[in-house]
Amino acid sequence: MSNYTPVIGLEIHVQLATKSKMFSRCSADWFGKKPNTVVCPVSLGLPGALPVPNKKAIEWAILIGMALNCKQNKVSKFDRKHYFYPDLPKGYQISQYDEPFSFDGFYEFTSKATGQLKKVRIKRVHLEEDTGKLIHNGEQTLVDFNRAGVPLVEIVTEPDFDNSEDVKQFLEELQTIIRFLEVSEADMEKGSMRLEPNISLRKDGETDLPNYKVEVKNINSFNFAKRAIDFEVKRHEELLKNGETPAQETRGYNESKGITVSQRVKEEAADYRYFPEPDIPPFEFDDAFFTHIREMMKELPHEKVKRYVDMGVSQDDAYILTRDREGSKKFDALLDSLEHDIVGKAASLVVNKKVGMDAEAIKAMLRPKETDEGLLNEVVDRVVFENAAQVESYRNGKESLLMFFVGQVMKGMKGQADAQKVQEVLKEKLK
Repeated sequence: MSNYTPVIGLEIHVQLATKSKMFSRCSADWFGKKPNTVVCPVSLGLPGALPVPNKKAIEWAILIGMALNCKQNKVSKFDRKHYFYPDLPKGYQISQYDEPFSFDGFYEFTSKATGQLKKVRIKRVHLEEDTGKLIHNGEQTLVDFNRAGVPLVEIVTEPDFDNSEDVKQFLEELQTIIRFLEVSEADMEKGSMRLEPNISLRKDGETDLPNYKVEVKNINSFNFAKRAIDFEVKRHEELLKNGETPAQETRGYNESKGITVSQRVKEEAADYRYFPEPDIPPFEFDDAFFTHIREMMKELPHEKVKRYVDMGVSQDDAYILTRDREGSKKFDALLDSLEHDIVGKAASLVVNKKVGMDAEAIKAMLRPKETDEGLLNEVVDRVVFENAAQVESYRNGKESLLMFFVGQVMKGMKGQADAQKVQEVLKEKLK
């Protein structure tokens, strides 16, 4: 048994699917393009190039904040975050610091790991520009600036997780929410959703945050995020049991080896020398602006689940139907053609039998079958005659055998009989 409890917070980056980049009219459609062809003076940080904020990106960033029950700042601004990386051409990033667009939110879900309601606090949802991309080629490192300047939303949670299962579930649900909002595909393989867990351990029963944390950067898979956390928890536990405090550092996850490796040690918190972006005036939003954004809100997955359940769909089927945006749209279209009393059965066919969402085909499958009563009686007589031992067991109280007889009769009828009618005739004969 471990004497330690994990303390896990998340930073999630989501690229927005706007047509243009965050601060220029340069195309944001960068993925798969020839390196350094989707660029402009602003995204390359050339002297004299001035940023102009993308209004749609700001609206969508605030929309994500609203979907996560955040408060919105009526006064907000962009800030310069100073640090140098080869893929950051200006030597600073335009981001947000003390006045993000959204803050102080939460998201609730029923944990599959514990069966309990889990509440995750959302610290902030802010907007920034993405960096370029480094391509490592042997001893060389090449830089592709196509991604530089793409709108990037950062969602920061409080350290409210204590196990990797809840982290994975939250990330999956967050991806589904973002896709339902239609602001990003949040495609892990294309890098439009990237995960960075912050991990530390404290002794069981303690409430203070540990005096260190380790950040694992740029994970592009929910399963890898879970494995990286599990690896780190075990590594920290071994160090702490030996009287050592894990180094406060940034690590990367090696997918092929299933381990994390040190990238950069942070002895103290990084000083990014934030100050207000001088080329972009602060924003002052009124109530009408926030009302406009709320009107853009789509029906969220958990809201769809409730609506489906209220219509007679099982909780499990409703959950599965709302994991895919396009699939749920098709099911909504199907509902328009179904009578209310067969919605639950139709959903079960779609989810469990993989039946296509064709209303007439589903109605035909659910329609009571015409039964040839003469043939039914013949088949029942034969089944009873051929299974004398089972008949005796049934008469002696083993009533569960009824479904065995139903199966045999339906086989003899080649499925062309109403199951309820078959049971009625069987019960009468078996008396």
